Amino acid sequence: MQGRELDGADEGTGARRSHPVVELNDTVHQRHRLGILTITSRAPQADFGFLRDALQLTSGNLSAHLTVLEDAGLVRIEKGYAGRRPRTWVSITRRGRDALAAEMAALLELAREHAEEPDTSSAGGNRERD
Repeated sequence: MQGRELDGADEGTGARRSHPVVELNDTVHQRHRLGILTITSRAPQADFGFLRDALQLTSGNLSAHLTVLEDAGLVRIEKGYAGRRPRTWVSITRRGRDALAAEMAALLELAREHAEEPDTSSAGGNRERD
């Protein structure tokens, strides 16, 4: 990033380029919902109790996050029984996998940009540093 000015133009094309943070999805990015999606992306389904314990949530908080994700079409919730005990299983949908992949790509780009050598000569004008 040496010598690059932060004027919003993409090097080479001159097209305006947005900051990677604008690609973050507010529904997915919330840390507990991101946790739910990453856990469910690794298995066909996850048990409610496992998610609650792994993410250190109360049952009510987990239920609220699952409702947000289900309403967005990112997870599917199935209720049933294991023996005589009622159980709730959560699985990620195709839309959820796509949203998770987009979120991870945006986070990787943000991390990549942050790791580059900073150019302090023109970011935000010519203010003196503290």
